Amino acid sequence: MTLTESAAGVYIIAATPFTESGDIDYASADRLVEYYLDKGVSGMTILGMMGEAPKLSTEESLAFMQHMLKRVDNRVPVVVGVSNAGIANIASLSHAAMDHGAAGVMIAPSGGLGTDEKLYGYFARCFEALGADVPVCYQDFPLSTGVLLSADLFVRMVEDFTQLVMLKHEDWPGLNKLTRIRAAGGRRVSILCGNGGIFLPEEMARGADGAMTGFAFPEMLVNVVRLCNAGAYNDARDLFDAYLPVIRLEQQPGAGLAVRKEILRRRGAIACNVTRAPGPVLSKEDNHEISVLLERLERRLQALNGD
Repeated sequence: MTLTESAAGVYIIAATPFTESGDIDYASADRLVEYYLDKGVSGMTILGMMGEAPKLSTEESLAFMQHMLKRVDNRVPVVVGVSNAGIANIASLSHAAMDHGAAGVMIAPSGGLGTDEKLYGYFARCFEALGADVPVCYQDFPLSTGVLLSADLFVRMVEDFTQLVMLKHEDWPGLNKLTRIRAAGGRRVSILCGNGGIFLPEEMARGADGAMTGFAFPEMLVNVVRLCNAGAYNDARDLFDAYLPVIRLEQQPGAGLAVRKEILRRRGAIACNVTRAPGPVLSKEDNHEISVLLERLERRLQALNGD
């Protein structure tokens, strides 16, 4: 199962569950995989930024990757985040991922790539180190990396590097970049959207193929993408709007991951909401706000369904 330009739907960014003591919780990881699959996701992405990959040791990353790939067992494609300061490290983890059944890898640029030529050169070296048989998703998240990707440069890279098959679109604001990429023509690659899905209906209308994000209600992402693909944008936006207050709470920089994990815990997907240190910890007031928003969400969904 290999990642291609035709990838579409919802590739959920998987959380990394931890125990109260901060160890990886493999029992919860198994439960989380089944939770995501039950909600209808098209694929899964592990070891992403919101999967707390930078907080894992190399040994932990390899062990978690192998465990998740074995649990998914080719039921859906799995993309492995391999971003690293060293290109040799990227290549090593990428080859290990592909050897264990990954569909492809995701790479975010290293910091300090302040010009188009530097950024192009960095990815040229990455692609050379990976080899042509490793499909790549470019993670465009300048709010985190500090590296700006122009539409023109991305189109150039798509034409020059056939293994570049996907863009994870999470520039902000970035809707016009998405439009410029689609209008440029040439080889059409998959575009999946991040940022918790906060702009998903608009991104779908601009030519995105789905979402690659970790919102704690994957079924919303799945249904919004389905409705948009059917041309039912008003219905898609009505459904999306019901979840928007929760999406907004999850999108808080520095705190949103704790919110996401607490909601996953309440939904029975993981046993514990712990984020690995240094990470956010919810207060009593935070938990109350989550409860209020989830109660309001339930009422809005009932109203949408005519209950």
